[in-house]
Amino acid sequence: MSPPEQVVLLDDEGRAIGTADKATVHGATTPLHLAFSCYGFDRDGRLLVTRRARHKATFPGVRTNTCCGHPGPGEAVEDAVRRRLADELGLGAVDLRLVLPDFAYRAQAGGIEENELCPVYVCTLVGEPRARPDEVESVEWWSWDAFVAAAAAGELSPWAQLQAPLLDARRADWGMP
Repeated sequence: MSPPEQVVLLDDEGRAIGTADKATVHGATTPLHLAFSCYGFDRDGRLLVTRRARHKATFPGVRTNTCCGHPGPGEAVEDAVRRRLADELGLGAVDLRLVLPDFAYRAQAGGIEENELCPVYVCTLVGEPRARPDEVESVEWWSWDAFVAAAAAGELSPWAQLQAPLLDARRADWGMP
């Protein structure tokens, strides 16, 4: 049996101050902790959009960006992004770039709060998605404009709704036409 997944707890300045069991950290009041979001595109510029598995504790069944997760203690965030893309979707990444290093948010639903410093990455995906059903209910390829419109309409995860306009405003900086 593997040990429980740990998340990195942060102070208000974003410095690591300890760790906690991921299964116990997300509750009605969640301490600030380190996470990440990744937006993965194919070579044609389409974004891989995922629907979170319905049994997940946080935001079940919600459409969102390609991949999210938490780096483990001592794990580089870029390594965590690559690990989660491989574990959840069976995908690799090239051109992985940090585009929103200081993104942070709080969101609540169903009695669960997210409170994360969540740097945002973009990449080009390698391979065909093979979603793990315990993590991802479904995947779809969307145009970037459709994703931004869905975010503006409130049809995506709270973090994607906040991240999409920030990314869109800087799309020339991260290589999106």
